[in-house]
Amino acid sequence: FLIILLIWAILGHFHILNFNWFYLNRWYGFVGASILGVVFSIIMVCAVAPIHRNFLKDFYLGRYENPQINGGLIDAKLWLYLSGSVLLVLNILSAIMYHQETYGEEASTGLYMSGILLSFFVVDYISFEEVHLYTYDFIAEKIGFKLGWGCLAFYPYFYCISIWYGAEIPNTETSFLYLAIATLIFFIGWGFSRGANLQKYFFKNNQNKNLPGIHSKYITDGKNRIIVNGFWGMSRHINYLGEILMAVGITLCVSHGSIIPWLYPLYYVFFLKQRQKDDDHRCQEKYGALWNEYKLKVPYKIIPYLY
Repeated sequence: FLIILLIWAILGHFHILNFNWFYLNRWYGFVGASILGVVFSIIMVCAVAPIHRNFLKDFYLGRYENPQINGGLIDAKLWLYLSGSVLLVLNILSAIMYHQETYGEEASTGLYMSGILLSFFVVDYISFEEVHLYTYDFIAEKIGFKLGWGCLAFYPYFYCISIWYGAEIPNTETSFLYLAIATLIFFIGWGFSRGANLQKYFFKNNQNKNLPGIHSKYITDGKNRIIVNGFWGMSRHINYLGEILMAVGITLCVSHGSIIPWLYPLYYVFFLKQRQKDDDHRCQEKYGALWNEYKLKVPYKIIPYLY
């Protein structure tokens, strides 16, 4: 990730590749990434035996759970997320450079803040890579079009829709207080998401290590255990709320009354609502009566005291 960003900076500094190249050629990039995503998905799906009678269902959801090369030297899922992350940040930086070159002193502080927050979101994900091995994507999903095209095309080109929108708008004199509130919403969401994932990671891997102020308590049936306090005592999917709030904070910086930037957090609402249902169904099958007990202790699905 850092090496590729350095190469991009060097190429731009010596005018070999304009800093705004990824933004100016974003639609060509999206088409190319989409083709790569489809080809990659076809290869992954055709590599193993069918799961469903319907090929389209197999193609979309995937058949291969955790493909790896050379004993894990290259893990397909991690490669997908890293590739998408690199391209997403290049798209962010390129759009901001285009905005700076176009508007100069009239450049938008809100756009810069939105770019910083979204880049932080990506770098944070990469920095806690091992923690995410215990999230739904890696535990339950297989590699097909949903993950293949999703990581290589949708992730790097849709997640920055608010940045692309703001890149064409000069400074709207957004107040410092407004940006501070947007940033606060983002980091509240980050606290929920990162805190919940870390609590689960420590619980599964190191019984002697806990988050500051949180000593994980759990219920058990003698075989399985489920955390019932801390972040996981607030709602059954508090990390999903965190991701939605981060998207809201990023969008608020550049919304300017348009619906376009809000497509990003709205997508999260619909996507994570469906994932919550899928994850609850998987947990019900895995834990049985223990999951029913957990639902009695933690009745809220995503938003504490509301949903």
